Amino acid sequence: MKNLIGVAALALAGLTACKTINKANPAAVAKFPAFSTEGHRGGRGLMPENTIIAMKNAVDIGITTLEMDTHITKDGEVVVTHDDYLSPGFMLTPEGKEIPAADSKKYAVYQMDYALLKTFDLGTKPLAGFPEQKKIKTYIPRLADLIDSVQIYTKSKKQMFYNIETKCSPKGDGVTNPDPETFVKLLMDVIEKKGIRPFVVIQSFDKRTLQILHKKYPNVRTSFLVSNQKTVEENLSDLGFDPFILSTEYKMVNEELVRKCHERNVKVIPWTPNTKADIERLKSLKVDGIISDYPNLL
Repeated sequence: MKNLIGVAALALAGLTACKTINKANPAAVAKFPAFSTEGHRGGRGLMPENTIIAMKNAVDIGITTLEMDTHITKDGEVVVTHDDYLSPGFMLTPEGKEIPAADSKKYAVYQMDYALLKTFDLGTKPLAGFPEQKKIKTYIPRLADLIDSVQIYTKSKKQMFYNIETKCSPKGDGVTNPDPETFVKLLMDVIEKKGIRPFVVIQSFDKRTLQILHKKYPNVRTSFLVSNQKTVEENLSDLGFDPFILSTEYKMVNEELVRKCHERNVKVIPWTPNTKADIERLKSLKVDGIISDYPNLL
């Protein structure tokens, strides 16, 4: 009974902490880490990607910022997962069976209610290319539940930052994602309800969601994800404003890119170097953070 009371008290304390942040000043922004260390999808080299257990492990390692992806379900829940469709590469059916390669586009997250989505097995099947990943049966979480779990888990430690990606695209509108206005509203509703806006960065390859945020939520930090060969000027002109972060594929980063971004007060946080040598090279170029599948290397 004492254990149950303790768990309940801890949960209440965590939720109270969230509310306190919200009441203090929901429009404020907290000081961003001088160097943002981020585990890609929670650190998928070590734990099942985009899961609560991955985020807690990243916290234990000592990173500053939890990096994750979000999708919207058929019933309007914001969930933490990367792929448009449940991947045969690392997902199993509720019965624990393989998803055939032929069914790689059978289970669209946007076409499934969350109650069904949660029953699929994430974490049991080994993921090719990541032999160090621990195999723990888990599930795709709702963003709201992940935030609650992290806020409670870090109550006596430190406030984490959240780098949250909107997984959407024009070609996916109505098929694998809602329209960008709807996506942004559903996402921000969760963030506002949980009171973590001061600690959030919203990132995306889809400039539409960032442009909506810039217009409707100008105090929310944004990060423009790019993997093209355009110049800094071309990418920022395409976006239409200077974001808080330009997040590039790590091989694109050189002295000129960092210099041009810093001249415009734009931070550079590349993804996803997974060797110590690549990480050290990026640090020598004075980037402002790194997103890696192996947060233990950071």
